Amino acid sequence: MIDKTVATAAEAVADIPDGASLAVGGFGLSGNPIALIEALLAQGTRDLSVVSNNCGVDDWGLGILLGAGRIRKMTSSYVGENKEFERQFLSGELELELTPQGTLAEKLRAGGSGIAAFFTQTGVGTQVAEGGLPRRYDGAGGVAVASPPKDVRTFAVDGEPREFVLEEAITTDFSLVHAWKGDRHGNLVFRKAARSFNPLAAMAGRTCIVQVEHLVEPGELDPDAVHLPGVYVHRIVAVGEVEKRIEKRTVREGFAEPGPVPSTGSGTSVPSARES
Repeated sequence: MIDKTVATAAEAVADIPDGASLAVGGFGLSGNPIALIEALLAQGTRDLSVVSNNCGVDDWGLGILLGAGRIRKMTSSYVGENKEFERQFLSGELELELTPQGTLAEKLRAGGSGIAAFFTQTGVGTQVAEGGLPRRYDGAGGVAVASPPKDVRTFAVDGEPREFVLEEAITTDFSLVHAWKGDRHGNLVFRKAARSFNPLAAMAGRTCIVQVEHLVEPGELDPDAVHLPGVYVHRIVAVGEVEKRIEKRTVREGFAEPGPVPSTGSGTSVPSARES
């Protein structure tokens, strides 16, 4: 087996060119591959087409690439929590392909599994299927580019005819992924909410780049505990424990804001919300 480790995040992303397409893991701010994103920002790569559940917030996650004007197009299911995203989209600077969350997950999984397309009931009878969703505005309130109509077919389900919309799979040039633990062969273990889109993004990228908090030797991971096999992974870089943010922290009246998250003594943190 090949040792897939690289020394630094900068080395891991060094060959990502301008105009590349990326599948990026993360759910909200959970499981964002922030070290890889920061390395990509530092090297100046621009004109990126990014597929990710969301685009971070203004100062974290993919939001730092967006704020620097490095992203040309986002394919996402959620676009809240980011004022700069709203500004760029409404001004016509950013293209957006808004996709239902479950459909987006399946499009990534299908791409990584060699499935060209699939039929789903999600979006039938809406602009998702019929077309007309704004993808790019003209900066003056008009729609410059709208989504096209999709193929809709009828299939019998339990003896009843139902309509399904055809959705095409997604593959990208690269994928950027965060995992809690991995070995030198690329076998990965994810934690909690970070497991949602990270494995799917990893599958969809023709070159998969992973940052891990804990790098172990081959054979140290229980095979039954591996969430994604190393066959999908091309590069892996150890970044140590990373900062874990959440979008909003709220407490009931009369309760103080919590202090620093305590350590479990095992190299991990006690989760206060969605765990990265």
